[in-house]
Amino acid sequence: MHHASIRTANIFRAIAFYEQLGFQVQERFTTGYTLACWLEGLGGRIELIQIPEPKPAPDAFGDEHYVGYYHLSFDLTAVTADLVDWLEAVKDRFSKATQAQPEQFQPLKVLLEPEQQMIGDRVYEVAFIADSDGLPLEFLRAMEKEE
Repeated sequence: MHHASIRTANIFRAIAFYEQLGFQVQERFTTGYTLACWLEGLGGRIELIQIPEPKPAPDAFGDEHYVGYYHLSFDLTAVTADLVDWLEAVKDRFSKATQAQPEQFQPLKVLLEPEQQMIGDRVYEVAFIADSDGLPLEFLRAMEKEE
């Protein structure tokens, strides 16, 4: 896959958010009438597109009847040995960023604290956070298989 595209109300706040997760801007451009960019990190590429006169996004995480794209998922298996520790470090980065730049950042919104989930024959640690526009992002880590 080349990239996943996210429409945002404020591209500068969205860039700052994703940079806190380890993404880096690779390309800035315009798409028709608005600002856009590609960011790379956590093994993938996302595109941010600023939407003039944005409307609030539907609550894809909280509305059990929502139909459509649900979330992006990032595999942190090679990045961290413990999803709880990783998320605590991210919360701390956002807390410090919010104190330093309250106009740019808000405290990290955790939608689901890390928990273990059986998927197929593997156990994963899974957590969800909301991005700067409230869209759900999943982070998972494969646990070691028991022999």
